Amino acid sequence: MTEQYLANELANLSLELTPNMTIPARDPKHNPLHILKTIKAQQSRPAFIAGPMVRYSKLPFRELVRNFNTDIVYTPMILAREFVRNDIARISDFTTNEKDRSVIVQVGANNVEDLMKFVEMIHPYVDGIGLNCGCPIKEQVREGIGAALMSQPDLVASMVRAVKAKYGDKVCLETKIRIHANIQETLDFVKKVEASGVDFITVHGRTKNTRSSIPANFEAIKKVKEMVSIPVVANGDCFSLKDAYEIAEFTGVDGVMSARGILANPGLFAGYEKTPWSAVEIFWDLATSYGLPFRITQHHFSEMLDKVIPRKILKEMNETTCLVDMIDWFDANFVLRRRGHKDFATAVEPKWRRNEENSAHI
Repeated sequence: MTEQYLANELANLSLELTPNMTIPARDPKHNPLHILKTIKAQQSRPAFIAGPMVRYSKLPFRELVRNFNTDIVYTPMILAREFVRNDIARISDFTTNEKDRSVIVQVGANNVEDLMKFVEMIHPYVDGIGLNCGCPIKEQVREGIGAALMSQPDLVASMVRAVKAKYGDKVCLETKIRIHANIQETLDFVKKVEASGVDFITVHGRTKNTRSSIPANFEAIKKVKEMVSIPVVANGDCFSLKDAYEIAEFTGVDGVMSARGILANPGLFAGYEKTPWSAVEIFWDLATSYGLPFRITQHHFSEMLDKVIPRKILKEMNETTCLVDMIDWFDANFVLRRRGHKDFATAVEPKWRRNEENSAHI
C-alpha cells in the first residue's frame, strides 16, 4: 500500500464506502488502549503522547515527533458536521499514510448523528477517535462542542454509548476533558462516561476559564485516576521528560500528554532540553515532501528554534515571506543537510555558517 493510494482514498471519502474498496485492518499493536496498558506494565513508564493542536499537529509534525520517543499522536480537532458534509473539509482537515501510527483523530461533535457519521467515515484510517470535551475557545463553546459538553454529561454518555454499541472494540474511543471548579462534578462526569463504555479519558488539569499561566491541578487528575478503572492520561504543564515522569508518579496516570511543550521541543520525550538540530532537518524534509502551508511551517520553526538560536536572528527567519526565501535563509546561516546527505538528522546543535559568535548568548 502506497502513500498515494491512501491519499486518493481519503480524497474520495463519502458517507458510504464503495463496495469494492478494501482497507487494510489496523495493527492491534497501534491501538492506543493497548499502548497505554503495555507500556506502563512492561516499561514502567507512562505512554508519551503529543496532544491535538489547531493547525499544528498535522501529518508532517506527527511523523516528526515519532522519531523522538512519542508513542501516540493526535490530529488537530476536526468538526464532525463539516467533515461529513463537505469533501473540501475532508481533504483539507485530514491526511495520513502508512507511517501515521499510532494516531488518534480528535473530533468536535455535539450530537449522536454527526458523531456516528464521522466515525463511520474515518475509523478505518485511524487507531483511535477522541471526543473533544475540553476546548475552551469561545466560538466552539457557542456551537455546543468542546468545553460546552462538560455541562452535559448525559449527552456525552449517549454519544459514547452509541459508538461503542455499534463498533465495540473495533473503535478505540477517548474523551478529553477539563476539570470543573467543583471537583465532584468532574468525578461524577467521568464515572458516567466510564459507565457508557469509553476506553480511556484524558484530563487537562485546568477549568475552561483557567489561564495557561496558572499551574495545572494535578491533585484533581490524581482523584480522577483513583476513581475510575479505565486508563487515564494527564494533560497540562509537561515541558520536559522530567515533567512527564513527575506528573505520572504523582497522579498514577497511564499516559502523559504534551502540546505546548512538544510544539516548542519535538525531542521532549527523548530527553532533549531543547529542540535538537536533527529535528529541524527532519521537519524540513517532511514539510517539503508532504506539503505544508508556509506560515504554518514558519511557525513550527519559530517555536522549535526559540531556545536554540538568538532571538535577533530568529526574528530574521520570522520576517521571511515565502518558503523559498526561508530555505535560502536557513542555508545562508546553517549547515542544513537534506535526506541522502551524509550525517542527515544526526546533529544535536546547529552548525553555523555565520560567525560562530552568533551561536552564543541566546
